[in-house]
Amino acid sequence: MKWDWSAVGDFMPHFWDGLLVTLQALALGSVISFALGLVWALLMRTPSRWVRWPVGVVTEFVRNTPLLVQLFFLFYVLPEWDITFSALTTGVVAIGLHYSTYTMQVYRAGIEGVPAGQWEAATALSLPRARTWTAVILPQAVRRVVPALGNYVISMLKDTPLLMAITVLDMLGEARLYSQQHFQFTEPLTVIGVAFILISYPASLLLRALERRLVR
Repeated sequence: MKWDWSAVGDFMPHFWDGLLVTLQALALGSVISFALGLVWALLMRTPSRWVRWPVGVVTEFVRNTPLLVQLFFLFYVLPEWDITFSALTTGVVAIGLHYSTYTMQVYRAGIEGVPAGQWEAATALSLPRARTWTAVILPQAVRRVVPALGNYVISMLKDTPLLMAITVLDMLGEARLYSQQHFQFTEPLTVIGVAFILISYPASLLLRALERRLVR
C-alpha cells in the first residue's frame, strides 16, 4: 500500500467543510443538552409526582434507546406526521435530547452535593425560592459538575459520525463520499481519525486541568 499525498491534498477542502458541520453539530447539541438537562433535573425535584413521573419515563426511555434509533425516528418517522427538519437540525436535536438525559444526572448530583447549610442559610434569610436557586444553589452545583459536563462534550464529538446515517456530511460523511468517488479510502479516513484525536485529546487534558483547578 502506497500513501498518496495528492489524495490528502484533494480531500482537505472536503475535510474543512465536514469539520465545520461537525463543530456546528457539537456546539448546538451541547447547548441543547446542557439547557434541557438542567430543566429535567429541576423538574425531577418538584414535589408533584405528576411532574416527576412523566419526566422520569421520558428521560429513561431516551437514555436507554440507542442514539442511532432516535436519529432514524426523527428523520424518517416525523415527516409522516408532517414534522420535517433539515438533516443537520435533526441531528443536532437528537444529540442534544439524547445527552440531556445524561447531563440531567450530572446536574442532580451537583445539586445534591450542595451542603445542607446553604439551603438553611437561604431559608433563614427568607430568600425567594427562585432567588435561592439562581444565587445560591445553581452557581455552586454547576461549578462542581463542569468537568463532568465537559466529558459529555467529548462523547458527543465522538458520536457525531452517526449523523452520516441521516445524510449529514460531517467529517466522516465527507470522507466516505470522497472515498466512494475516488476509490481511495486510506488517506481520507486516516485524516479523519487524526482529526478526532487532535480535537478530543487536548480537550480531555483541558478538562483535567479545569477539574484540578475547581476542586482547590
